[in-house]
Amino acid sequence: MDRVQAMQVFVRVVEGKSFVRAAQTLGLPPSSVTGIIKRLEKHLQIRLLNRSTRNLSLTPEGEQYFYRCREILDLIDDTETSLNGSAERPQGRLRVDMPGGIAHALILPRLAQFEQRYPDIYLMIGINDRQVDLIQDGVDCVIRTGNLNDSTLVSRRLGALRWVTCAAPSYVEEKGTPKTLLDLQAHQAVHYFSSTTRRGSELHFVEDGHCVAVPVSGKVAVNETGLYIKLGIDGRGLIQLAEILVAEQLRSGELVEVLADWRPAPVPVSLLYPHRRFLSPAMRAFADWTAELFADTC
Repeated sequence: MDRVQAMQVFVRVVEGKSFVRAAQTLGLPPSSVTGIIKRLEKHLQIRLLNRSTRNLSLTPEGEQYFYRCREILDLIDDTETSLNGSAERPQGRLRVDMPGGIAHALILPRLAQFEQRYPDIYLMIGINDRQVDLIQDGVDCVIRTGNLNDSTLVSRRLGALRWVTCAAPSYVEEKGTPKTLLDLQAHQAVHYFSSTTRRGSELHFVEDGHCVAVPVSGKVAVNETGLYIKLGIDGRGLIQLAEILVAEQLRSGELVEVLADWRPAPVPVSLLYPHRRFLSPAMRAFADWTAELFADTC
């Protein structure tokens, strides 16, 4: 048994969540892929995958083996690219997931710059506010905001987002401009909720050096950034989000900032990826480029 090939096949099956898709991408008959996995499990004397007619998932031992295989294969790639000089010209497919707001406000407007610098990287961008399972979803790395609580992933700090509280001029004209946090009792907000944070009825501020959460009443809650901004522009209430997401609206006057003296604390942004000793040149290139964007923009 070719153990390196077996590792490659196993990784491709996990990433594609399918024996058939793995066979297609590898140019092998599906029966060959199935046979390689069976021989690999027999060689290791453990079950790597739980199989059913509709689902394919890793066993605990399979998940551990997957991480090790990726590390070994990355080391092989790193060794080969260091010999042929392609480390200076990163190439290959890279699957990245990120929140929609960051994608639309920061990454996508500058995508041509990335393509010009790294023409041989095929970038797959997933827009998602929920926390994805990098292994099960076949994702190489994710961009996340806020404090991190997943110790199984390696994180690289990219920067921090400045947050603002703002409203439409029509809302301020009708409800008045809040001058202090106590004034919020007479105001309403558009609420935002996500799959990880169900509570969306509070706005956050810094007062006397301390972070405080202030409940603000509202009549609508959404879980999509574009809709959240639109409702703010429509005068439905106060909204609070990263300044970069509404920079254009603040410049045009569609939105105005309020309570600037109590701006929320900056929110950290990080790139996370599975624990691997050797990063692929493509992932390293994307991480460096993204960090540059945050340094120049945020």
